Amino acid sequence: MSTAGSTLEAAATADPITNSDITPDQGADTATRGFPDSRAELRNVAIVAHVDHGKTTLVDAMLRASGAFGERAEPVDRVMDSGDLEREKGITILAKHTAINWHGLTVNVVDTPGHADFGGEVERGLSMVDGVVLLVDASEGPLPQTRFVLRKTLAAGLPVVLVVNKTDRADARCAEVVDESLELLLELADELELDEATTAHLLDLPVVYASGRAGRASRTRPADGELPDAPDLEALFDTLIATVPPPADDPDAPLQAHVTNLDATSFLGRIALCRVRAGTIRRGQQVAWCQEDGTVTRVKITELLRTEALTRVPADSASAGDLVAVAGIADVTIGDTLADPEHPNPLPRIAVDEPAISMTIGTNTSPLAGKDTHPGTKLTARLVKNRLESELVGNVSIKVLPTERPDAWEVQGRGELALAVLVETMRREGFELTVGKPEVVTRTIDGKLHEPFEQLSVDVPTEHLGAVTQLLAARKGEMSQMVHGESRVRMDFRVPSRGLIGFRTEFLTITRGAGIASHVFDGYGPWVGELRTRLRGSLIADRDGPVTGYAVDQLADRGVLFVGPGTKVYNGMVIGEYTRAEDLEVNITKEKKLTNMRSSTGDELVKLTPPTVLNLEQALEFCAPDECVEVTPESVRIRKVELDSHTRARMRARAKSIS
Repeated sequence: MSTAGSTLEAAATADPITNSDITPDQGADTATRGFPDSRAELRNVAIVAHVDHGKTTLVDAMLRASGAFGERAEPVDRVMDSGDLEREKGITILAKHTAINWHGLTVNVVDTPGHADFGGEVERGLSMVDGVVLLVDASEGPLPQTRFVLRKTLAAGLPVVLVVNKTDRADARCAEVVDESLELLLELADELELDEATTAHLLDLPVVYASGRAGRASRTRPADGELPDAPDLEALFDTLIATVPPPADDPDAPLQAHVTNLDATSFLGRIALCRVRAGTIRRGQQVAWCQEDGTVTRVKITELLRTEALTRVPADSASAGDLVAVAGIADVTIGDTLADPEHPNPLPRIAVDEPAISMTIGTNTSPLAGKDTHPGTKLTARLVKNRLESELVGNVSIKVLPTERPDAWEVQGRGELALAVLVETMRREGFELTVGKPEVVTRTIDGKLHEPFEQLSVDVPTEHLGAVTQLLAARKGEMSQMVHGESRVRMDFRVPSRGLIGFRTEFLTITRGAGIASHVFDGYGPWVGELRTRLRGSLIADRDGPVTGYAVDQLADRGVLFVGPGTKVYNGMVIGEYTRAEDLEVNITKEKKLTNMRSSTGDELVKLTPPTVLNLEQALEFCAPDECVEVTPESVRIRKVELDSHTRARMRARAKSIS
């Protein structure tokens, strides 16, 4: 490994446009004097990308390159994905930051989610940093959520370093991906109406070619399918240091620290994660706590923590530009400001996009509530309400609204996945819930009803092109672009958000699991009318009891069953998907009649088809408008909102008479 001086010398000569003020003979302590700031030893950077383009893996490699794990530490993949759900789903859900020491410089790296449903985490992450690493897959190139995170970056006026990751993929196409990324930059610059000087500077953004898995990066483009020629990540750190400016915050001004995230420990209680925007904050200091309603309260900082690699360590003070954790304020929330008591000037609140999808969450009202083998322990409306209110404290991208019922609430979020993650988290905490079908949040604009639209990108094998096009046409999707490859085709659509509810399961079925789909919010448009996104009805249990093997065998030709022998069902519970468009009530608990006469053939063994077990996300997608999902720590069941069949029949007749 070379010294810091030679590291910065390489950065200066490799990218003279973005680092024109650095000369080759300057060392690590003076190389950043081209930037007008005294915090030359500090960089705050966010890594943004589409889902599964390798953000967290690259952060792992950066930590290893800095020696954060130690020589004898066991290698751990995706060390920043600390939650169980993050590891199970393989995606980043919460924005987290780590501090990397590189030749005497501290690089605070914020790992942000790549899924637009967790856009609130991206917006919080960008509020903490002075520059962005845009990670793009060397094969897939920019995708809808790449556009989402990049648009947020340009709107914030942050410098960008483009990293083309996974260059060793067999289907890599590095040159085309760089061109596509530059085209996206120009398109977004035009949308945001950036000035010509800013747009021209974007075209000169530095490009780094990397393989996060191999821990290698280079400014020289490798041949497609090959690793970068450098043996380490030195080129990446060089480019970051040269391109991203040090914090321009004033350490001599009155204190202003912006709360951007929350955490908690059993010892310290609630912890506020802050970016110090001005002045200096010290342990034991009295500060002014500026809240959203304008209230200013004097509080004491009982503990101040810095991040070193993956751990927090006590600190006596922190200056403008630092990212720190503060304890001692029990009810602090995201967006609050900790200020100088003599000059309590609050910073602007963190702005996030409005929710586009909503669902109703309430207590479990089914006949099996609290009757599972391992039932939930939190069943009351008070506990559900308190949990949803506590979610508002740390999740700035959701809203909780009351409904007509005292035991149910409307929860609004960015997308189905974000709301499903909330419900999954609650069920693991011991809650039993009734969750309604996801719906879109509409608006009235100029007296006309508008609904949210999504920009959808699908990548499918060529033989499935017609089926996917037909599927999206039925969901009112409009194709905007089609790009053919050797064996696959990529299409871009603009689709109503309603049309994507329940889309993923059917899409994967049509493409036999070979299709890739991603989407991002694309604004509001006029209501497109009625959509029929589900072509088959439900099989509904007409009585309570355990499922029998005999009944399963008899009903096998009626559709796909979600339950197997021995499963407890109740009247009004959805036990399968019918082969026809209407619903069918069946007796899934029927037993074989027995007589005292011997059969000449005797009983034969029957091979039953295993049931299709739906997870939470699949169950929410499957739901019809008159259905909901019962969620317990042990089970996920689909049921009719109205369990009584006679009441459902009267409601259908009334709806037909009105129409």
